[in-house]
Amino acid sequence: MTLPDQTRKPAYESGIDIAARLLGWYDAHHRDLPWRVAPRDLARGVKPDPYRVWLSEVMLQQTTVEAVKAYFQAFLERWPTIQALGAASSDDVMKAWAGLGYYSRARNLKACADQIAARGGRFPDTESELRTLPGIGAYTAAAIAAIAFNRPAAVVDGNVERVASRLFSIDTPLPLAKPEIRARVEEMLSQDRPGDFAQAMMDLGATICSPRKPRCMLCPLRQDCSVILSGDPEFYPVKLAKPEKPSRQGAAFVAIRGDGAILLRKRPEKGLLGGMSEVPTTGWTARVDGATGADAAPFPAGWRPCGAISHVFTHFSLELSVYAANVDFVAAPQGFFWSRPGWINDEALPTVMKKAIEAAMPGSTQKGPHKRKA
Repeated sequence: MTLPDQTRKPAYESGIDIAARLLGWYDAHHRDLPWRVAPRDLARGVKPDPYRVWLSEVMLQQTTVEAVKAYFQAFLERWPTIQALGAASSDDVMKAWAGLGYYSRARNLKACADQIAARGGRFPDTESELRTLPGIGAYTAAAIAAIAFNRPAAVVDGNVERVASRLFSIDTPLPLAKPEIRARVEEMLSQDRPGDFAQAMMDLGATICSPRKPRCMLCPLRQDCSVILSGDPEFYPVKLAKPEKPSRQGAAFVAIRGDGAILLRKRPEKGLLGGMSEVPTTGWTARVDGATGADAAPFPAGWRPCGAISHVFTHFSLELSVYAANVDFVAAPQGFFWSRPGWINDEALPTVMKKAIEAAMPGSTQKGPHKRKA
């Protein structure tokens, strides 16, 4: 592939203050987000809440802003402080997280809350200290340090990678380009307003410098951008071709009691979907298929086919044949429990299991966080 021809040097080489231009745009056009302190409020002395910043950053990993908003609000209503989250049970946290995906985040969230609550609820304020906590890697540590504590940390997420790679014509493929991108962000970083700078870069990537059809004529950095004249900003960032995801298959069994309760069990704490609830399934994993027939059911019953559902995980895709049966036993078999009618949306069910239950019992599940009714 031939790289777009560059006809001029980017403006950063002539000393133009990119950060000042970006922050001016952010002051006028920032997104209003429930975890964010707006620039006008910061100027009035309102301080960011490290708990809100941390919670939002953990939730936003691999998840869209729109998907996170409702979960973030629900968590704050139930656990308004880090001490309250630390005092919560792990099962309740997993249930509240159900549907948000990447469930190791929820386990690490609880472990991190426990540690911070044990130290009086005070968050560390440096990248190095933050990285010692469960679930906090380089990006999250930098984001918390910059946004919550105004530390001059280079915050680089997918949006920032896209903006920087276009601004500086970085043609090294990702992920190999990450060190170069980080160095460029450090060069631009505002020392006075590093938190706002980080959020401005994210907002620019999310609203203007989008993956497809970027709105370059509205970009506050268009005169600084080295690829805008090439006519092909979508070429950046360059990415290595991803290997095709393997496909796996298995079966799921939805047992329904006479009163409408559904039989569930808890998955092992470690591994894929660790600690989450599920209907009985066959032994599929990311590496091997499970049985797909009704003869693989956990106990004899009048199992009837209900079609199949598909789900895509990070490293593989899965297709489950779904079977349902009405059963007449009241006591749950060893290792299982009954989810009473109306409670299924409050269980710690990952999306793939909600799909299976919905295939067997249309209308029984719904999206988003829920509160259990007495």
